[in-house]
Amino acid sequence: MNSQQSAVPNRLRKYIMTSLKHKVVGDIMAILTVRNLPDEVHRSLRVRAAQHGRSTEAEVRALLEEAVKPQGRLKLGSLLASVGRKMKLTDEEVALISQRDQSLPRPVSFE
Repeated sequence: MNSQQSAVPNRLRKYIMTSLKHKVVGDIMAILTVRNLPDEVHRSLRVRAAQHGRSTEAEVRALLEEAVKPQGRLKLGSLLASVGRKMKLTDEEVALISQRDQSLPRPVSFE
């Protein structure tokens, strides 16, 4: 084996280095490169970042997070009401669903 060859394959070396980075600095964040960004867009991002008191990179992160963030948390009641409307439930069927046992739950016995 000459000096240019390694006993560790490149794929394994990359895995080891990634593992070491995780142990040393914690989670590794993804890196995104945007090519061919028009100058006007870049300028607008810099201005917007300055207005918010952060770096251009931080501004882009904030914009991306906002763009992909869910619009709101899923609310079970709203979801069920939507399903009921789609199924065209009658008032009587809704009343039957609304009826439930109103008695207090029994205490749990561990004996």
